[in-house]
Amino acid sequence: MLESLLDPWRWERSFQDFPDYLSGFGMTLRVTVVGWLIAMAIGILLGLISTKKSRVLKVIYQVYVQFFQNTPVTIQFFFFYVGVPVIIKQLFQMSRTYRLSKFVIGIFGVGLYHGAYIAEIIRSGIQAVPVGQREAACSQGFTENQAMVHIILPQTLRMILPPLASQTLALLKNTSTLAMVVGLDLMYFADKSVGYTGYFQGYLIAAAMYFAVCFPLAILVRVLEKNAARTPGLSGRRRRTAKEAV
Repeated sequence: MLESLLDPWRWERSFQDFPDYLSGFGMTLRVTVVGWLIAMAIGILLGLISTKKSRVLKVIYQVYVQFFQNTPVTIQFFFFYVGVPVIIKQLFQMSRTYRLSKFVIGIFGVGLYHGAYIAEIIRSGIQAVPVGQREAACSQGFTENQAMVHIILPQTLRMILPPLASQTLALLKNTSTLAMVVGLDLMYFADKSVGYTGYFQGYLIAAAMYFAVCFPLAILVRVLEKNAARTPGLSGRRRRTAKEAV
């Protein structure tokens, strides 16, 4: 086994497919960036909704979060690939089914899934800020929204940076699920190369490319956690925020 992994011919043959790996890696990074933006938008919106007194809004929040957190992301990808086109066809009475593009499936697949986790992170961060600060802001003439923007959210952001970075790392790795559904990402081309050549080196090349992006993110998470731990009064609240969001 070790000899086959060190075989220079196998490495040379595997690297012949490197242009495909780069193409897939580009797709992975694009899906990661746009999917993260969607996840953040959903997370912020739902996180703020969770702090409202309306029971209807809280029910919407809970339904969304519980659904996406308790169903596999793979099934969600398949839903966008198979289910959404059928729903669109029925709604608009189309004569044929139109598939969503692979990029759209990817960004909404990871975006909606991780949006549920980011919403929980933001909700926990907001709740970790002492209620007295909101009351003090309102007593000084701030409206509830102004208190949230100028007083609560800046403190929340400092607490939630480490778990947010962790979610970014998880989102990047979850893009590999695209290979099982629609393809064109890094894992898809790695699997295609290994299936064609039979050489395991293709997976190692893909692993190295994932590692090149994920390792710096993991270091960033550690740095943010250490900075949070050194901030007086923040480390305990930050730990509670991360624990509640899991």
